[in-house]
Amino acid sequence: QVQLVESGGGLVQAGGSLRLSCSASATFGRYAMGWFRQAPGKERDFVAAIRWSGTTTDYADSVKGRFTISKDNANDTVSLQMDSLRPEDTAVYYCAAKRFFGLSLQQRHTYDLWGQGTQVSVSS
Repeated sequence: QVQLVESGGGLVQAGGSLRLSCSASATFGRYAMGWFRQAPGKERDFVAAIRWSGTTTDYADSVKGRFTISKDNANDTVSLQMDSLRPEDTAVYYCAAKRFFGLSLQQRHTYDLWGQGTQVSVSS
């Protein structure tokens, strides 16, 4: 069973930056990789995604212009650069893999492999 492992979370002041990374325990086929986040008492929401073949990306409106998703196919990793962080970005961030084609990259239920999550906390 392939596992996804996130790293790079932590505590940062508002306006600061963090970079999250996600690596796979083994090579596997996938259509896209995404990042989701879940704040206490809230749903797990889409943040960003990138198609594994090509460069198509998608972002939630709340993070556009502040977050950048990227991938390294050779090293089988996906990263999320988070700049201009705000207190409302505080959440557990999850890496996820979407193994099959789908028109939308934002639908949580279409991702079938998940990491354990990493905490991001932004203080005001």
